[in-house]
Amino acid sequence: MHLGELAATSADKAAYVIAETGVTTTFKQLDDLSMQASQLFRQLGLNRGDHVAILLENHPALLQICFAAQRSGLYFTAISYRLQDEEVEYIVSDCQAKVFITSKSHQNLVGKLDLDHCQSFMVDGVAAGFNSWEDGLAEMPAEKISDESIGVQMLYSSGTTGRPKGVFKPLPEGEYGVDEGLNLFEMLYGASVNSIYLSPAPLYHAAPLTFTMGMLSMGVTCIVMQHFEAEAALAAIEKYKITHSQWVPTMFIRMLKLDDDVRLKHDVSSLQCAIHAAAPCPVPIKEQMIEWWGPVIHEYYAGSEGNGFVAINSEQWLAHKGSVGLPLMAQLHIVGEDGEEVAQGETGTIYFEGGGDFEYFNDKEKTDESRHQQGWSTLGDVGYRDADGFLYLTDRKSFMIISGGVNIYPQETENLLVTHPKVMDVAVFGVPNDDFGEEVKAVVQPKDWNDVGPDFEAELIEFCREHISHLKCPRSVDFDKQLPRHPTGKLYKRLLRDKYWEGHTTKLL
Repeated sequence: MHLGELAATSADKAAYVIAETGVTTTFKQLDDLSMQASQLFRQLGLNRGDHVAILLENHPALLQICFAAQRSGLYFTAISYRLQDEEVEYIVSDCQAKVFITSKSHQNLVGKLDLDHCQSFMVDGVAAGFNSWEDGLAEMPAEKISDESIGVQMLYSSGTTGRPKGVFKPLPEGEYGVDEGLNLFEMLYGASVNSIYLSPAPLYHAAPLTFTMGMLSMGVTCIVMQHFEAEAALAAIEKYKITHSQWVPTMFIRMLKLDDDVRLKHDVSSLQCAIHAAAPCPVPIKEQMIEWWGPVIHEYYAGSEGNGFVAINSEQWLAHKGSVGLPLMAQLHIVGEDGEEVAQGETGTIYFEGGGDFEYFNDKEKTDESRHQQGWSTLGDVGYRDADGFLYLTDRKSFMIISGGVNIYPQETENLLVTHPKVMDVAVFGVPNDDFGEEVKAVVQPKDWNDVGPDFEAELIEFCREHISHLKCPRSVDFDKQLPRHPTGKLYKRLLRDKYWEGHTTKLL
C-alpha cells in the first residue's frame, strides 16, 4: 500500500514505536518525513538506480530513510555498526553509494572512513566531514517527488575473495505502492491492519528490515526494540499485546533460560504468530517454545538472494521434526555431485527453479557458481526431502557460520589470519555452541611449533579483533602440524570440521 494512503486513512495511528523509550512515529509523520527525504535525495543528484548506504542503530530515522529510498527508486544498503571501519568502508565503496547516512553515536567508527566518493550525513548532531540530516530535511517540502518508483534493498553476502558481496536484483517496474497481489504476511502469517508486530533484532539484518517494512506497508503498527533482552521482550509482548513477531533461536534460548517465576509472569496469550529463521533451531528448543507459546511458531528457509522460499508451521513441524518446510513460489531440486537430481531421502545441493532473479554485484564468478546448467540457482546449502516433500538441511553454504542468527563468512577471517607472520596455514569454521548454535573456531598450522600455547592463541585472537568485527573472530584456536590440502591447494576443511561435530546428526543441530 502507498504510504500516502496510510497517512490519509490512519494519520494518527502509530506506525512504529521504540519499545524502550516510547518514541512514536505515526503513519502521517512517516509519510511526510520519507517524502522530505526523497526530495532531498533528488536535490543531492540521486536518480533511479543510484545507491544509498545507511549505518544506524534501531533509530526512528532508519525506517524513514529506507522508505524514502524505496519510493525514490533507489538501492539501499543497511550496514552493521558492529563492523570494523575497514569493513564499513569496503561496503560503502563497493555498493557505489552516493549518499551515506549515520548517527553521531557512531562518530568514532565513521570518523575513520574515507568517504570522499559520497555525500555524508549524520543524525542527532554532526561530526567533522558530515552534514546534518535534520537540517537537510527541514529545507525540503513534504510532497511526493514527481517520479516515484520502486527501490529495493541491496544486501551483502559472502564473496569468493572472503569479502562480502552485494545481492543485486533488478528494480521492479511499475509505480511505487501499487498492490501487486497476494501479500506474504497476510497469506502465510495472517497479518492484518489490526496486527501488532514486534521486531526485537537489529534492523540492519535482512529479515528484520524486510519484515518490518512489509508490515508497515500493510498499516501494521510495529514495536521496535533497540536491543534484545529476554525479559524485556516478554514484557513488550504483554505491554503492546503483540500478535506477530520474528526471532532467531538464540532469543528463544535466552527466554527459556529465564527463571520460571520471571518467564511465566508475562502474559503472551496475544501472540498469533512467532516467526523464526536465520539460524538452526535445536529440536528440543522448538518443542519447548511450542509447548510454552502454543502452535504459533512458524519457520522459513530463504536467503537474501530471494530465489526461493520454504516454510513450515507448528502443526507441520510436529509431524516432521527438524524440517524447514515445503517450497513456496519456486520448485525445489536436490542435485548430486554429477549435476543430476537425486532420489528422495538422498542428500544433495538445494536448487530453486522459478524463483526471483539475482546476481552478485561485481562478482560474475560467484554468480556463475550459484547456477545449475538448467538455469536453477542455489544458496549452496545441502539437504534432502522426505516422502512428503518436506526439506531438511544437513549442511551450510560454503561453510558459512551462523552464530546467534548472524551470518559469518570464514574466508575473510582465514585471509586475515594467514597474514600473521607466525602462521603458515589456517582453517576457520563453525563448531557447536549450546547457546548460539555455532561459534567460530580457527585451526592454525604454525610456522614454528615451538610457538604453540595459550599465549599464541590469545595473540591470534587479539590480532583478529584489531582488524575485523569481533563477531567474526575465533572464540578459540587449535593447532595442527599440517592442514589437509590437495596438491592443487584446495583445503579439505570438512576433514578438520567433522571431528568437532561428532554426535550431531547434522551440521546444523
